Amino acid sequence: MKYILSLLLSSTLSFASFDELHSFDADFTQSVTDDKNKSLVYSGHISASKPQNALWSYFKPVNKNVYINKFNVVIVEPEIEQVIIKKIDSNFDFFNMLQNTKKIQKNLYETNYKESKFIITTKNDLIESISYIDEFENSVKIVFKNQKQNKEIDLELFNPKYPVEFDIIRD
Repeated sequence: MKYILSLLLSSTLSFASFDELHSFDADFTQSVTDDKNKSLVYSGHISASKPQNALWSYFKPVNKNVYINKFNVVIVEPEIEQVIIKKIDSNFDFFNMLQNTKKIQKNLYETNYKESKFIITTKNDLIESISYIDEFENSVKIVFKNQKQNKEIDLELFNPKYPVEFDIIRD
């Protein structure tokens, strides 16, 4: 759960003018490296919109959609025909947390959330990468491409979609 929240936080830290950010849309590659230097690489697409909506669509190595809103995280895993629904803190606001982001040097920012420190690299006012250590002590780096900020995103996108025959697990 914390991993998913960290991912959403990471996705919303996408631009140097953080207080003006209302939406974010990009392709991403995410590398997770463990303490034995073994890496797993994911790729997909992220869409996020204020106040607290996000959709992480993973394409590789597995197909998965992670829907996040103010109250729930819904993980849809088509390959195993399963949906996991988890409640999250209702007062958790990802976009407001961006106000605590500090510029370290040109094109380099940092912010802290719970026990994690996020390092954000930008280029031309767009995010280039985000790095952090997750709750399992893995090194995570997310690289964004084809970023778009403050574009209109249909809120219907953030409503979870899955076949009724999928198994539903409520956490």
